[in-house]
Amino acid sequence: MTAEVELNTLSGAPPAGQEVVDELVRLLDLEPIEQNIFRGISPKTPLQRVFGGQVAGQALVAAGRTVDPERHVHSLHSYFIRPGDPAVPIVYTVERVRDGHSFSVRRVIAIQHGQPIFTLSASFQLPQGGIDHMAPMPDVPSPESLPTLAERYIGYDDLWNIVGRIPQPLDIRYIDDPPWVQRGQGPRESQPHRIWLRVNGTLPEDPLVHVCAVTFASDLNLLDSVLIHHGLAAWLDPISMASLDHAMWFHRQFRADEWFLYSSESPSATGGRGLATGKFFTRDGRHVVSVAQEGMIRLPNT
Repeated sequence: MTAEVELNTLSGAPPAGQEVVDELVRLLDLEPIEQNIFRGISPKTPLQRVFGGQVAGQALVAAGRTVDPERHVHSLHSYFIRPGDPAVPIVYTVERVRDGHSFSVRRVIAIQHGQPIFTLSASFQLPQGGIDHMAPMPDVPSPESLPTLAERYIGYDDLWNIVGRIPQPLDIRYIDDPPWVQRGQGPRESQPHRIWLRVNGTLPEDPLVHVCAVTFASDLNLLDSVLIHHGLAAWLDPISMASLDHAMWFHRQFRADEWFLYSSESPSATGGRGLATGKFFTRDGRHVVSVAQEGMIRLPNT
């Protein structure tokens, strides 16, 4: 299963709008079971593994719950170790590595069946002033001028019969052709993969919720930038894919329920692995998040 489908798989019949966003918030709301220990659940799903963005988002929630709320996360680095089992809860243990004058560091291990499935290190910082510059936002069409996700699947009924039955916590607008369309046109080398996205409803005011929602969403399309480079598409080509590691840097504050431009590209792929990097921009042009991920991408007989 691809990250794209796994991301949107929540329990029950497909709700819409605020209802599915409320389900996402509940998914990120961990149960404290002991000091520095939390438990998270997965949505009911027929899929074989937990979506990586869910584990990363929940682990960041666990880390953030042990830090002074005045300190905001500015970076995370993580590894996916084993596939998560969606049928059982995930236990998150937090190590309070350091609390300094300005920075706090936390290390989180996600555990299922007595074994680690995911590790995350995150750093938090008190707000501070200093030098300030940022990458410019690309010139792209507005999200309102672009087709909806359902419209992008017109002519791809077999794919939409899967995706269309799954709740959509995110409103996604492809600027460039998505992989299932690009596949018929051949490789798109040295070209970025760009989408507009936002949480499809209103989130609580807690800044940690917004950061964790973007962490959740960041795993959605990132490896697509590797696939389109080679004219490939998940579901349509016999590809085995899995996230291996994931890193994010949070530069400026934002709301995840407002539009983001998510621009990604793949600088390299080799050895059954593909590297992708991305940037999030707010609609007013602020560069708010950077992300990098390496994923396993295997073709038959390779």
